[in-house]
Amino acid sequence: MQQYTEARKKRDFFLFMVTSIFLGLYSGLYEPSFNNYLNDVFHIGEVARGGLEFPRELPGFLVVFTTGLLIFLPDVRIAMVASLILATGLLGLGFLSPSFPWLIVWMITWSVGSHLSMPMESSIGVALSKPGQEGKTLGQLGAMKTAASLVGFLLVWLGFRYIDIQYSTIFALAGLCAIAAAVCLFFMQPLKTNRKRQKLLFKRKYLLFYWLNVLMGARKQVFLTFAPWVLIKVFHQPVTTFAALGLVGTMVGIPFRALLGRAIDKFGERIIIAAESIMLVVICIGYGFARELGLGSLAIWLVFACYIGDQLLFACNMARTTYLNKIVDSPADLTPTLSMGITIDHLVSMSIPFFGGLLWMKFGYQYVFMVAAMIALINLFAAFQIKTEKPVYTNTSAGA
Repeated sequence: MQQYTEARKKRDFFLFMVTSIFLGLYSGLYEPSFNNYLNDVFHIGEVARGGLEFPRELPGFLVVFTTGLLIFLPDVRIAMVASLILATGLLGLGFLSPSFPWLIVWMITWSVGSHLSMPMESSIGVALSKPGQEGKTLGQLGAMKTAASLVGFLLVWLGFRYIDIQYSTIFALAGLCAIAAAVCLFFMQPLKTNRKRQKLLFKRKYLLFYWLNVLMGARKQVFLTFAPWVLIKVFHQPVTTFAALGLVGTMVGIPFRALLGRAIDKFGERIIIAAESIMLVVICIGYGFARELGLGSLAIWLVFACYIGDQLLFACNMARTTYLNKIVDSPADLTPTLSMGITIDHLVSMSIPFFGGLLWMKFGYQYVFMVAAMIALINLFAAFQIKTEKPVYTNTSAGA
């Protein structure tokens, strides 16, 4: 019986690895295309682009509750449902969006599936791991997903550069990848779980962690929303540019994340988050004032460098997790506090882009990044409040 169980577990791990490949491929197709799709098909302005982030991020804020609605299902089945919802949203974006309101409907559908699948990927990966090898397993799955996303970026670049591919085709391919992921999950054996409804946790002791998440939510949405919009609206860059930047950023990001993890262990969270903040100020200046620095045709290359650097710095969010892991009262506090952090993050990220769009429209895009630089300086001050402490317990699942 044990031999059969191990064989089935290996089979399920293979299926989940294929699932990760399909989800990585979908991500590489979708991510470099969406912003140009909004601009080229719907011709929206800065305020509308900022306002779209509220409905797009709302499912992230509600992910604890949507997961709770499916609490009667095992993780593998929740992940399968999430992939099907994801596919529905992608196909709707490609073929059933004759007007802007329909775009919002399918974008929300996509977002529900995307945010629902995020926590499931880690929990399934951990369940399929050998004891004490959870980090190694998640790393393997992440590497496969990253490699597949590179293929997606390359397909987008080749498609738009050489064969004039349509956005509907890109979304259809991404949707088919999500369906293929759902099929793989269907053939996996659901594992019995005693998982309880996920709760949020708020403690005064963790106020600095919550505050760091507020700043992360504000910083995240300024760059996710308006950095691509600068390239599209100010520098008139096509979708092939985003595919190429995605390729470069992902390839550089693989060794960068490994080096960053070692740096956190060696120098501590205070130094890493402080360094992140200082570099973000520099990036904000590059985004906002590249054209005013007298660089001529080199200005666009400065913005490209800022875009890639900005993407790399998102990995610094792991320092916030390791900081929390060092200060929690018990291992049981870690997951619910992280969930509270995600909820706070999304609460901020839903509202910031709308006001950023208004600021762009009234004063110019430079002022959006001036505000982002001020947020980075506040983040720097918050980093100095971090007290370096050694963990009081050994938590082998912190990285999950």
